[in-house]
Amino acid sequence: MRLLIYIHSLENGGAERVVANLANHWASLGWQVTVVTVAPRTRDFYALDRAVRRICLDLTGTRRNVLAGLWRTARRALALRRVLREVRPEVALSAMHTCNVILALAARGVPGLRAFGSEHNFPPKAPMGVIWETLRRHAYGHLTAVVALTRECAAWLARHSHARAIPVIPNPVGWPLARNEPRIAPMATCAPGRRILLGVGRLSVEKNFSTLVDVFSRLAPQHPDWDLVILGEGPLRVELAARVESACLERRVFLPGSVGNMGDWYARAALYAMSSDFEGFPNTLVEAMAYGLPAVSFDCDTGPRDIIRHAIDGFLIAPGDCQGMAAALDRLMSDDALRTAFAGRAIEARERFSMHKIARMWETLFLDSRTAQAADTISG
Repeated sequence: MRLLIYIHSLENGGAERVVANLANHWASLGWQVTVVTVAPRTRDFYALDRAVRRICLDLTGTRRNVLAGLWRTARRALALRRVLREVRPEVALSAMHTCNVILALAARGVPGLRAFGSEHNFPPKAPMGVIWETLRRHAYGHLTAVVALTRECAAWLARHSHARAIPVIPNPVGWPLARNEPRIAPMATCAPGRRILLGVGRLSVEKNFSTLVDVFSRLAPQHPDWDLVILGEGPLRVELAARVESACLERRVFLPGSVGNMGDWYARAALYAMSSDFEGFPNTLVEAMAYGLPAVSFDCDTGPRDIIRHAIDGFLIAPGDCQGMAAALDRLMSDDALRTAFAGRAIEARERFSMHKIARMWETLFLDSRTAQAADTISG
């Protein structure tokens, strides 16, 4: 199989990790895999297998106005079209909405090419503005299929786009996770014997880590042997640090930043918490459970309810119910036996979302589309 994957960058992010892992997996099967990014290689966080061909368009930039943004989109589509004609893949796959639109534009009329998009957010929670929403609505109809991560996302796309097919394929989980830079050892932050409640994500509004800090501040006096660690970077770091200081929790709540050795932190933690207002499909939640961490999460749109099996390997809490979040965390922090039982079932995420299982879903989609295309050619 000759496969081309198009994404904006390979910086530290969920979709970027998925692309890198799938590309490496398919390369290991002997596929001819090419990864094309808009951003230069210097911004890479995730490593690709040496067998994966890498092409950088180097067409990043900030939008100064609508016309400049449209011109930059056109330049990217033209550049990608040249790459498609050079590489001549059988299948082209893009990740995230803007790249999906650009692939749809670039792939039109390229003979023998089947082009697939993939949504990695829940679109109504991440509106793009009238122009991009309009482009998405119409461009998706020119793709062979647009893959959604959840049923809710698929239903939204069916109502708000012209996509011809919208299969649901969740993200795969890697286990054990590869170690990248920067590597920060948990022992550098966490004292021996301390139990860790872990949160991971970008320090931004939608992750709602301020609520997690507030909830932990209520629980801290009752659980003196527990600390909270939040891994990640983002625009709200200063605000979050100030919140920790105002609660006098500097010795109980830690913000080490982004790390490349996530597996070490999952292995060190005892419990995982997700306080997001919304998600697409939270990779960190699957990863934490694959490492045997029971999880407590707001039942936000979308993803957590597809990952956590309520009262089996974690708890789902009504969005915004801080009291419910505190009660669920308190129950698991207090009950070693329950936490151990949930942990034993949480590791089933390794198989539920295994790379082999999820990659096979993609491969079936690629094969089915080839069969359908051949049938259309014969009937035509």
